[in-house]
Amino acid sequence: MNVPLREALKFWAKLGFISFGGPAGQIAVLHQELVEKRRWISERRFLHALNYCMLLPGPEAQQLVTYIGWLMHRSWGGILAGTLFVLPSLFILIGLSWVYLTFGQVPWIAAIFFGIKPAVTAIVLHAAVRIGKRTIHNQALQWIALGSFLAIFILNLAFPIIVAIAAAVGYWGGKKYPESFQQKNTHGSKEASGYGSAIIDDHTPTPEHAQFSYQKTIRHSLIALGCWLLPIGALALLFGWKTLYPQIAWFFTKAAFLTFGGAYAVLPYVYQGAVDHFHWLSANQMIDGLALGETTPGPLIMVVAFVGYLAGHIQHLIGASNPFWFGALGACVATWFTFLPSFFFILVGGPLIESTHGKLGFTAPLTAITAAVVGVIANLGLFFAYHVFLPRGIGGSISWISILICLLAGLALFKFQKGVLTVLGGSALAGLLFHYISILMG
Repeated sequence: MNVPLREALKFWAKLGFISFGGPAGQIAVLHQELVEKRRWISERRFLHALNYCMLLPGPEAQQLVTYIGWLMHRSWGGILAGTLFVLPSLFILIGLSWVYLTFGQVPWIAAIFFGIKPAVTAIVLHAAVRIGKRTIHNQALQWIALGSFLAIFILNLAFPIIVAIAAAVGYWGGKKYPESFQQKNTHGSKEASGYGSAIIDDHTPTPEHAQFSYQKTIRHSLIALGCWLLPIGALALLFGWKTLYPQIAWFFTKAAFLTFGGAYAVLPYVYQGAVDHFHWLSANQMIDGLALGETTPGPLIMVVAFVGYLAGHIQHLIGASNPFWFGALGACVATWFTFLPSFFFILVGGPLIESTHGKLGFTAPLTAITAAVVGVIANLGLFFAYHVFLPRGIGGSISWISILICLLAGLALFKFQKGVLTVLGGSALAGLLFHYISILMG
């Protein structure tokens, strides 16, 4: 018995609106819905797909949705599943970005963001610790994480260079010290899940469309290349290569290939490019964008839509009758070029790379890259802390309220294991409370 495509699409659309909680929460929802309740796929096949998606750069939850959609309903099933997972958050973030730029200076809204900023700092540092615990299981990987932290903190080395060095170290280390670069299975697996038989069960043969063939690989690769070349070519022809939108397209194409380790891994690269290099937005706006990304459904990497929106809106603020549409175009361009490689990896690379799954020569560089990413995320957390705790720089006054909110948020995350939405909500209330107390005290 197969699931009708219409029924599957209804579920993928619903998932796009309820997938809060970052990758871990989204994967938990997928497991509960597809493995436990609906029995569309067995636990072992689900974990196999998940482990494969974790080897790839890009948002693993969105890739897992695309993978299962592809396995069930061929290429179009995967494309529609992955797209429906992303679309709701794109529309929501375009709306929120407009509200943020239009009403962000309203005192009570500014107070909410004042409270949220220190919480985001705690969330990023918590992510570094969480990913570190999951991936850094020996001294060699600890040294890689420390080295990447120092490389970006002291030398301000570009993120792609750090990734390339880590990959080279991992490739060499996998040959010389293979035991240090073995991947650990962190998701667990059960010999017998106890959920009963599934439509795609442990012993269901791989469907014909998911098997590797050179003709299919070449055909799909050319289609993917066309989906990249045509839009970026059209943007370059319309606006000129050195203008904003082609640069957004090219920048987020590169970003999409550097997101080993989930959304938090690409944030340092996006920060370096969008804030330091292109000056599309400020450091504080980037922190606010991450907060908005955390509070909306869909992949956390959708913060790229916020970056794209602000870049388009702010650049056309003077002289354009309605900068909203320029911002919306920026958000759509950033989203398209960020997610296109994810579809490519699943639909084109899936059958090919699956044959290399578990081979150390392939996984060791990825293990090293993930360790390096931990150091880079830790640096990002400290950088956020600097901007939040010292809003006017080294010579300015310290924001003790921000430090207090950050400590309380950290306590909620680390000790009481509260969810991100709960922590952000509490911090927003703390910001409002401080705002009204300040007014009462004159």
